Amino acid sequence: MIAVIKQGTTDKQLENLSNWLKAQGLDVHLSKGSSHTIVGLVGDTSKIDAELLESLDIVESVKRISEPFKSANRKFHPDDTVIGVGNTSVGGDIFSIIAGPCSVESEEQVMAIARAVKEAGATMLRGGAFKPRTSPYDFQGLKADGIELLLKAKAETGLPIVTEIMNANHLPLFEDVDVIQVGARNMQNFELLKELGKTKKAILLKRGLANTLKELLMSAEYIMAGGNENVILCERGIRTFETYTRNTLDLSAIPLLHELTHLPVIIDPSHATGVSRLVKPMALAAAAAGADGLMIEVHNDPAHALCDGAQSLTPDAFGEVCSSVKKVLEVID
Repeated sequence: MIAVIKQGTTDKQLENLSNWLKAQGLDVHLSKGSSHTIVGLVGDTSKIDAELLESLDIVESVKRISEPFKSANRKFHPDDTVIGVGNTSVGGDIFSIIAGPCSVESEEQVMAIARAVKEAGATMLRGGAFKPRTSPYDFQGLKADGIELLLKAKAETGLPIVTEIMNANHLPLFEDVDVIQVGARNMQNFELLKELGKTKKAILLKRGLANTLKELLMSAEYIMAGGNENVILCERGIRTFETYTRNTLDLSAIPLLHELTHLPVIIDPSHATGVSRLVKPMALAAAAAGADGLMIEVHNDPAHALCDGAQSLTPDAFGEVCSSVKKVLEVID
């Protein structure tokens, strides 16, 4: 349920209303937009008399929300959410470009890539320290040592770092990580999501290989219900019957998610296609469709990468993508 508050309502009146609603056992979320203030109610709203609430002098209207996701719902929060990350932000007028290797392999490798992607226009550095792999015999990442190497790259370049978590028990290792990524395989690891909800870290939540947008938003709701509203949604392709690409990139997710939620939406064309030559056209299409950013895999020697070399761009190719994306953004603005 949401209550739209009339313009001119004082902070004291709003505080009194919130306290009364909390006394009914409800969680109250305030969203002050450019034209309206929204009071969102989460919990058993059946005990609230909507007509009584709407009759209050400061209440303009009351609406019940039928969707199961509440905190992530745009009706709760009409204005786009902008999430601060280190020296940059995600959402709003900032177009984020997160780039780096699929997995951190060595200090030399990650430092070289970090310098290159920053020069090309990246706003954040990605790199896998813990790697979920289909085969137990594939490279699983450098784990804690990988995070330390990412932090060294951050110290030199100033780029905030993004890396994936596999287990809630690893959270202490992520204390200095700027954005914690939840991979597609863990999108519905609800116990992990609950723990991330207790942090204040920005969480990059990837859509599962066979999950609907509603399920993605419900996973975001798990994090937000715990008190952490710093959620970034990522479309990374879904599994279909097509075999020429690794996955099928669902670009329609961008406008649909922007209708449904206030959370920022970024696109990962690398995992979506699995083919490096397709990354640029899909990145341009994502920018044109209104994405808030991109997540692109970059490797200084893709042919010898320990993970996903086939979908990784060289630093020069990444620079070309950044330049072309900038031109698309100038046109659509």
